[in-house]
Amino acid sequence: MSDGPTNTTHTVLREHLSRFRRGDAAALNELIALAGERLRALARRMLRDYPRVRRWSQTDDVLQSALIRLCRALEQVRPATPRDFYALATTQVRRELIDLARHYAGPENAAAHHESTDGRPADAAARDPHEPAALADWGEFHEQVAALPDEPREVFGLVFYQGLTQDEAADVLGVGLRTVQRRWQAALLGLHRLRNGEPLS
Repeated sequence: MSDGPTNTTHTVLREHLSRFRRGDAAALNELIALAGERLRALARRMLRDYPRVRRWSQTDDVLQSALIRLCRALEQVRPATPRDFYALATTQVRRELIDLARHYAGPENAAAHHESTDGRPADAAARDPHEPAALADWGEFHEQVAALPDEPREVFGLVFYQGLTQDEAADVLGVGLRTVQRRWQAALLGLHRLRNGEPLS
C-alpha cells in the first residue's frame, strides 16, 4: 500500500463522493474536475499516438465528450467508493474512445475526404510497439479491454485509463502490489490473446 499524496487524493475523493451521495451539487463539480485532470492526460496521450484522429479532434474535444458521458452516468449512479468512481469513469472514457475511433475509421469515415498522408497508413508512424495500444487498432483495442475478465480489466482500467501507478491501484483496490502486478500481466496476456484470435482461457 502507498502513503502520502496517494492516500490524500483518495481521502479527498471519498469526501467528494460522500457529499455527492448526500445531494451536495457542488461535490458533482468537484468530482468532474478531479476526473477531468486524469482524463485530459489520457486524451492527450491517446491523440498523440493516433495523429489521424488528432487532426480532427483536439484533446479538449475528447475530454469534454467523455466528461459529458460521466455527468450523465452520475445522474443515474452514485458511486460509494473511489473504486466505484474510477470504474464508472473508466467505462465512460472507454466508450467515448471507441465511438471516436469508429467515427474516424473505415472508408466512409468523417475524415476520409480530407486525409493526406505520405503513402503510409496515417497511424502507422506514430505507434510505439511497446505501448499496449499497439496491440490493435484503436477502437478494437478498447473493445478488447472491455472483453477482459473483471479483475484484470479493473487493474488495466486504473493503470492505463486513469493513469494510476500500480501502487496507487493497489491502494484503491485494497490489495497488495503483487496482486495488482499479477492482474496487470494477466490483462496484457489477455489482450495479446484477443489480438491473435485466441481464447482467453
